[in-house]
Amino acid sequence: MGIIGIMAMTLLDAYPRTNNDLDARVESWLKKQKRSWHDYNVPYVDGKTLHDIIIKNGYTSALEIGTSTGHSTVWIAWAMSRTGGRVITIEIDEARRRKALKNIQEAGLSAFVDSRLGDAHELVRKLPGPFDFVFSDADKEWYKQYFIDVDPKLKPGGCFATHNVIDGLSDEEYLRYVRARPDYETTIDRKSGAGIMVSYKKK
Repeated sequence: MGIIGIMAMTLLDAYPRTNNDLDARVESWLKKQKRSWHDYNVPYVDGKTLHDIIIKNGYTSALEIGTSTGHSTVWIAWAMSRTGGRVITIEIDEARRRKALKNIQEAGLSAFVDSRLGDAHELVRKLPGPFDFVFSDADKEWYKQYFIDVDPKLKPGGCFATHNVIDGLSDEEYLRYVRARPDYETTIDRKSGAGIMVSYKKK
């Protein structure tokens, strides 16, 4: 292969994969569902934030702690469809998980989701990883332990995102703990009333 061919491949690899039909399907589905999410799901603006973080950094191995009925999962899986990755998502409630699987299927993203039913307290510890993107949105009193369990499995340059950090639901001790970690750069995304703490593991 010539130099021009190699350069072309390199340029193509630098951009997320696109599937116009799938993108249109997911975008249409999300807009239709925009004002109907509940059951502990993230708001639309926060879902878009998660999606954009993954796309910007080219992440391909995601873990979601707390599926609920799948709003954030759809956003994460949509990003994974463009980077060539997959998300493992954990939900303890069987009824919510069934609804999430239906939503993910309707959005056309089942191929990019590995859904696990069970107690995240146990499953997170057992998953081998590695991961480059983690979204924590399950039981808030366990946030710190989730972070501790995932930290060794998070790749350098990876992102650990935590939901509900400005609405008073998250434990202050956990927030102080992560902010004090010298091996992470942490900021707060305040586009919604819930807030997302975005912590990048330093390379």
